Amino acid sequence: MASTSQPLRGKRACKKIFWAVFPHACFILSLVIYAFLGAFMFSHIEGNRKVNLSEEYRNFLRNLWYISRNLSDNMTENEELFKEKIHALLNTAKRDWFVNPKDIWTFFGSLFFCCTVFTTVGYGNTYPVTRTGKYLCMLYALFGIPLMFLVLTDMGDILATVLSKSYNEFRKLQSKILTFKLCSGSTCNAGDGSKSRALSKVAVNEPLNIVEMLKNQSAVKRKPTQYRNAQIFEMLIARENECKKPLRNKSIERWSSCPELDRGKTMSKVIKNFDKIGKELEKLDVPIVLMVLVIFVYISCAAAILPNWETRLDFQEAFYFCFITLTTIGFGDTQLEHPKFFLFFSLYIIIGMEIVFIAFKLGQDRLIGLYKKVISFCGEKKMPSKKIYPK
Repeated sequence: MASTSQPLRGKRACKKIFWAVFPHACFILSLVIYAFLGAFMFSHIEGNRKVNLSEEYRNFLRNLWYISRNLSDNMTENEELFKEKIHALLNTAKRDWFVNPKDIWTFFGSLFFCCTVFTTVGYGNTYPVTRTGKYLCMLYALFGIPLMFLVLTDMGDILATVLSKSYNEFRKLQSKILTFKLCSGSTCNAGDGSKSRALSKVAVNEPLNIVEMLKNQSAVKRKPTQYRNAQIFEMLIARENECKKPLRNKSIERWSSCPELDRGKTMSKVIKNFDKIGKELEKLDVPIVLMVLVIFVYISCAAAILPNWETRLDFQEAFYFCFITLTTIGFGDTQLEHPKFFLFFSLYIIIGMEIVFIAFKLGQDRLIGLYKKVISFCGEKKMPSKKIYPK
């Protein structure tokens, strides 16, 4: 029996872990599928568009030809004027005139564009040109941005739990070190130690059996039989009420013989897991200075790695680029030579956005608390003091 029960327990434990992880995996997988579908869609629409030479492009080439011709004839005269004309003309140029769409809208380029859309980064160096692409971009963002925020909230719960537990364990360790230093500095009472040992023994011991409890009750022995039986019955009921939760667990295990009931119970647990999204983030209470330090270390690690494949960026430029990306500002002033590598770094972007999201949430809570204190302080100052008149 023991050998058959162990595999069953292992299977049940695996099922519990699977259904606990299922909501988180479901959100991440749906976001990945959504990004791949968008990449196929935009690479097909924007990559296969026909480049029509507009009248603006022809005028640009004509004016450039005139300026270059005059510059070659009069090389030394009016040099500043020629520079101003060339500068003004080059400002009117559009990037789409000189770029092949298939070179930009490859699958990885489109995937990078989709990631910048639903993460609300929007660098601005890649954008749809066709009318169909613009409409689809709006529709894609309409569903992709809520999905991304849902993933951020869900993963933020996990990070909030890890941060809270780590911070609490650190505080416990700090308090233990302080108490150890205090105890080593001063002599502790032997009587207090014996009492604490006795209390720990009482706390560790398991609850007594009903038979042992009745043997120790001398008052029960002295009573008549009918009263004794009534009291025993009451004790049995009390014991049954105490053991209600373990019995429920056993009843769930018995449902393995009825798969329909087991499936219904599992589905209700999964639905409860979906309902718990965002709860841990609300409970998070970590100092804002610690979160700023975590963000600084997190961005510094990426800023040290990124210049290995982006040779034009140094540490400071890479730090600036990562900060602008994780805060979803996305100016687009820093161009990446190899967006494919940064795309494979997308897990870093999502986790970093979650950390920044948690920091913003903590900062928001602190600001609300500060406003409450200021308003209450101002209200107390403006309240007229009550004068007590003698009767």
